[in-house]
Amino acid sequence: MQQNPPDIRPDLARARVPDDRREGQPTIGMVSLGCPKALVDSERILTRLRAEGYAISADYHGADAVVVNTCGFLDSAKAESLDAIGEALRENGRVIVTGCLGAEPDYITGAHPKVLAVTGPHQYEQVLDAVHRAVPPQPDPFIDLLPASGVSLTPRHYSYLKISEGCNHKCKFCIIPDMRGRLVSRPAHAVVREAEKLVQAGVRELLVISQDTSAYGLDRKHDTERGHRAHITDLARDLGSLGAWVRLHYVYPYPHVRDLIPLMAAHSESGGLVLPYLDIPFQHAHPDVLRRMARPAAAAKTLDEIAAWRAVCPEITLRSTFIVGYPGETEAEFQTLLDWLDEAQLDRVGAFQYENVRGARANDLPDHVDPEVKQDRYDRFMEKAQAISAAKLEAKVGTRMQVIVDEVDADGATCRTKADAPEIDGNLFIDQGFDALKPGDMVDVIVDEAGEYDLWGRIDGPAADHAGDQPGL
Repeated sequence: MQQNPPDIRPDLARARVPDDRREGQPTIGMVSLGCPKALVDSERILTRLRAEGYAISADYHGADAVVVNTCGFLDSAKAESLDAIGEALRENGRVIVTGCLGAEPDYITGAHPKVLAVTGPHQYEQVLDAVHRAVPPQPDPFIDLLPASGVSLTPRHYSYLKISEGCNHKCKFCIIPDMRGRLVSRPAHAVVREAEKLVQAGVRELLVISQDTSAYGLDRKHDTERGHRAHITDLARDLGSLGAWVRLHYVYPYPHVRDLIPLMAAHSESGGLVLPYLDIPFQHAHPDVLRRMARPAAAAKTLDEIAAWRAVCPEITLRSTFIVGYPGETEAEFQTLLDWLDEAQLDRVGAFQYENVRGARANDLPDHVDPEVKQDRYDRFMEKAQAISAAKLEAKVGTRMQVIVDEVDADGATCRTKADAPEIDGNLFIDQGFDALKPGDMVDVIVDEAGEYDLWGRIDGPAADHAGDQPGL
């Protein structure tokens, strides 16, 4: 299973970067690391630069300067970000740093003193100011006054849709509220309008992201503006009416989540509304560990909730991420987590070993777990998760399902089912009769084979009968 977050960069990913530029036009490159929320920030920065007359380069050597959007959560992510900054300095020499690691400017300049500027997360104006200083804009009055087309770092047939910034919780292992602030929800009408424009442009899958999607609109007291209410259930219903796949990420298991499940059941019946898929950060299963984490809804009877969701929507896919080796975790508490996995039968599961995060309250907890014990528990956890995934995928052999095509090459088509989000879940591969397919097509397949995380299948009927028309793709 690929790890979350994905490594999404214009020079590595299937990015839609406009290649038209006029002679002498100032040009900026972008390296975007971290979670999908950072990716959305990168796209906004690039789109605003395009509106100011900058061209966007997909490689270092074609750029007058490079913006590196960093991740600063775990030490491993910080190291990856420092490596990316160093690579950009070597290949280009003129580097502006932003993103979560930018909240620690001394950490960055201590390793790379030659960076031109350092800005923190979600600081669009500061990034633009730094770009202006490094590479002054030279707008074309006959072109750049026109509305700028957006720059997408993801394939055009799917797009992330950020509905809020910051977080309203204080989990002890997390410093997101310190870096990105408290919860600030976007007006619902603005989210819906953005989604409408994306769908009109050919996007067929909307990936709804937030730090806590369930809490969307809480800071706005769930107000109604221009006919749209700032509540996740209402927003999901509004987005689901647009005709695209709608996938919900990072949904805390609050009681009101059960109101989303009928929308997912309706998707299976009518092809509309919300995908039967929930990305839920359970993090652990033992109540004492959850209390030490200061997780919201730690006392919730999650197994009962899962059973209730499946009763309404049996085909629902549940994915989650867990932390193993949290400070104070005993062998008995870890065994409770393994037993819980057996009962919960989650479809897609990832995990990471606990790491101290600079500034996190969890650092001060007693009884930190030895590294070798964490590694052992991680291996046992992933073995269990892998076995569950393989069994659930094997049960899909012989079934018929709809998939969306992500990529087509000489060897076949790489697709995803409704149960698979880009980069973090599995794929379905078609290696026969795929010649007429293109990215963004939706086709029906019969599943022939299953692996630990991926499926293989064949098109159910001629591809032309199932491929959707996609203007603009």
